[in-house]
Amino acid sequence: QVQLVESGGGSVQAGGSLELSCTASGSISSINVMGWSRQGPGKSRELVATIARGGITNYADSVKGRSTVSRGAGNTVNLRLTNLKTEDTAMYFCHLEYKISRDSPERLVWGPGTLVTVSS
Repeated sequence: QVQLVESGGGSVQAGGSLELSCTASGSISSINVMGWSRQGPGKSRELVATIARGGITNYADSVKGRSTVSRGAGNTVNLRLTNLKTEDTAMYFCHLEYKISRDSPERLVWGPGTLVTVSS
C-alpha cells in the first residue's frame, strides 16, 4: 500500500517563506504526477501546484510567482512558498498519481495533510 507523509508545515509571519516536503513509500512502479493542494478555513480544496513526468510544472494563479514545486531524491516532492500571505493559511495535502506495474491502471493517493498558518 502506498502512503504519503507530508512535513514542513507550521506557523510563519506574512512575508516569510516555508518549504513543504512529501515522501511516498510503498510499491510504486512509475510516477505520473506529484502535487500539492490546500484547503483553507471555510474554503473548498484548491490545487496549488503539480509536477509531472519530465518535470512539467503547473501552478495555481494564487501562488504563481511565489511558489516552486520540485522533485527531491526518491519519491519526494517539495513545495517552496515565499512571500506568504494570510490567505495562504490552509491544510496542505500532497497527492501522487502512480502505477504499481507497467500495465496496471493509474492510481491516486493523498497524504493526511500538514497545516500552514500565516499570521499578519
